[in-house]
Amino acid sequence: MIVAAIERREIVAKVSFIDEILKYDSLSIVGLQKNTGKTECLKYVLARLPLDQKKVAVTSIGIDGETTDQVTRTQKPEIVLREGMYFGTSEAHYRLRRLVSELVDVSDESTSLGRVVTARALTQGKILLSGPSSTLGLQRWISDVRRHDIDLAIIDGALSRLSLASPAVSRSMILATGAAYSINMSQLVQHTAFVVDLINICVTSERNIALLGPIEKGMWWIDTDGELHEMEAVTSLSQQVQFHGMDHCCAIYVAGALVDSFLEKVRKNKALRQVELVVRDFTKIFVTPQQLRMFEKTGGKISVLQKSKLIAVTVNPTSPAGYVLDSEELCDRLSQAIGLPVYDLLKN
Repeated sequence: MIVAAIERREIVAKVSFIDEILKYDSLSIVGLQKNTGKTECLKYVLARLPLDQKKVAVTSIGIDGETTDQVTRTQKPEIVLREGMYFGTSEAHYRLRRLVSELVDVSDESTSLGRVVTARALTQGKILLSGPSSTLGLQRWISDVRRHDIDLAIIDGALSRLSLASPAVSRSMILATGAAYSINMSQLVQHTAFVVDLINICVTSERNIALLGPIEKGMWWIDTDGELHEMEAVTSLSQQVQFHGMDHCCAIYVAGALVDSFLEKVRKNKALRQVELVVRDFTKIFVTPQQLRMFEKTGGKISVLQKSKLIAVTVNPTSPAGYVLDSEELCDRLSQAIGLPVYDLLKN
């Protein structure tokens, strides 16, 4: 009876996992580290999407589908596409496909392996995916496949490329983590939970979105009357950041990267103790947990203009070196830390 109940809960969790994906028109699957199970997650999703309900297109910002990892020399899962799926890959890898397909587009987007081509699978088969490698390239590719009435565009990420999980690219995401990042379970849980906290940072007010949304460069501040002012420093990396005349500041917008040194300067300025720091999205935040905690403790807060929906977190308890963490304990501890379902997809 107990075993049956557990199996039922796992089935419900799996179904809701896929059902949640179907609520969005774009999905990024990203890994905290190489060999955290990102490609296994992609395989899991592709095998279970209801193609009778949704037209699906998939691409990758790295190279996915190789049988052997070129760095660690470990075995890698191959990508299997189902009939009817659209895919974007380089010319070189398109020629190596092991399926029958219909070519629908050849873009101007170039990679080291040739132009990015888009095709529709006419039979089930294996493919090497190597699509656009920049935010702009991915945006263009998604826009192009929309012309074929695609309901869901899936982007498979690459090593530490969380920037391509930006809401500017996809509206939802799955995060893959595991022993490849750390074989110390406590350290792994803490780091993953911190990344999840960044992903889940709240969106700023609609007024701020309207005011700051069009601005792509520099640093700006908003006074208590809602007036926008440009700061002299171009980025938060500048050593010459000054806060003169900002006594009535209620929000600071950093269009680029937000780093520890800037966060510390804001925190130590008494006039800015309860200021709101606004960034475009979580991929622009490069601060340590310690600095963030101190900033929030003194009354400050960070918010974003855009936010992706984190659907789930997956784990690979095995490191490339062969160390294996306890899967059940890892999933339980991480789920408690982040308040989200955590899946070991290979075990399930």
